[in-house]
Amino acid sequence: MPVPERAVERSQPRPGIALTSKRLGEFEADRETADLLTADRLLDPHQVVRSEPEGMWQHFVYSLSGRRINLGDSKRARARKELDRRIAAPLTGGARFVPVLSRKGGVGKTTVTTLLGMALADARDDRVIAVDANPDRGTLAERISRDSGKTVRDLVRVRGDVVGFNDLSNIVARDETRLDVVASDTDPRVSEAFNDNDYRDVASLAAHYYSVVLTDTGTGIVHSVMGATLDLADQLVIVAGLSVDEARLASETLTWLETNGYSDKVRGAVVVLNNARPGQPLVQLDELEAHFRSRVRAVVRVPYDPHIAAGSAIGFRELQADTRLAARELAATVIEGLRSYAPAA
Repeated sequence: MPVPERAVERSQPRPGIALTSKRLGEFEADRETADLLTADRLLDPHQVVRSEPEGMWQHFVYSLSGRRINLGDSKRARARKELDRRIAAPLTGGARFVPVLSRKGGVGKTTVTTLLGMALADARDDRVIAVDANPDRGTLAERISRDSGKTVRDLVRVRGDVVGFNDLSNIVARDETRLDVVASDTDPRVSEAFNDNDYRDVASLAAHYYSVVLTDTGTGIVHSVMGATLDLADQLVIVAGLSVDEARLASETLTWLETNGYSDKVRGAVVVLNNARPGQPLVQLDELEAHFRSRVRAVVRVPYDPHIAAGSAIGFRELQADTRLAARELAATVIEGLRSYAPAA
C-alpha cells in the first residue's frame, strides 16, 4: 500500500489573473482597500488590554497598582513563551517523518524519542505519534504511563478497516501530554519480524491522521525497516552516548548515511548528546559538540535525569527542569528544521 502524497492539494490561480490588492495611490486619491485596516493602525494602544504579567515582581507591581501598571512578563516567562512559539510553529503540507537513530543500544534512543514526542505533543495543537519500529522487541511503549495492549502488528492487521481516527485511537496509547504511541511486538512466538512493508502500512495510516510521525528505530542500520524509514524521513535525529566508542559509532553512522545516498538528510540532521549515566562524563562535551556541528545542522545536549534512569514510565512533569528544557529545545530545533526543509508543493 503506497504512502499517500505528503503535499495537500492546493488551489491554483487562474492563468492571466493577477491576484494582487490595490493600495492607496492605485485607486483614486480618496479610496483605500480593506487590507489597510490593520490592528496597528486602528486600535488605540491605551485601550488595548494586555494579559496579566508572569513573574513574581511583575505580578506584585501589577496587583499593587490595581492592574494599572503592567511591566510585562519576566525574562524567564518570555523565554518560555518564545520556546512554546517555536515548538508550536505551523507545518504546511502533509505528515512529516522523523526517525530517531542509533547503531548502539543503551545510549538512550528510545528515551530521546519519548522526550521529543512529549515535548512536541505538549506544546502543539496538532497530533504527534511515535512508532516503535524495532524489528525485534522495542521498549517505547514502556516509557509512557498508559498501555493500549495493542502493537504495530494489530495496526497492520486492521489497516483496511480504519476509516476514522476513532478506529486508530483504539490501538495507540496516549500519555498525559497527548503523545500517541504504537508499541512493537513483544510476543516471542511471533515468527516473522516487523519488516519494511509493515512499516510502510503503518506510515500510510499515520500520515492520514498525524502531522508529525516519530520513529524509534532498531539499532541495525541495514535491516529492511531502516531502509523504509530513511526513504520516508524528512529529518533525522541521531543519538550519541557520551563515551569515545559511542561517539565514534554515531559519527560512523553519519558517514554510512552520507555514502549511501542520504547526505542531504545528514546536513539537515540533529545530533543529541545524551547523558545516560550519573556524574561528569569523561569525554569533553565541547569537543564532541564541535565535531558533530561540523557535520550536521544542530546539536542538542540532554542531561542525566534520575527519573529517566529508573527505567519505568516517564512523566514529563516529573523530569528535572534542565531535562524538560533540553527536550523542548530539541523539539523546537526539529520543528525549525522541518519548516526550513519543507517538501515542495
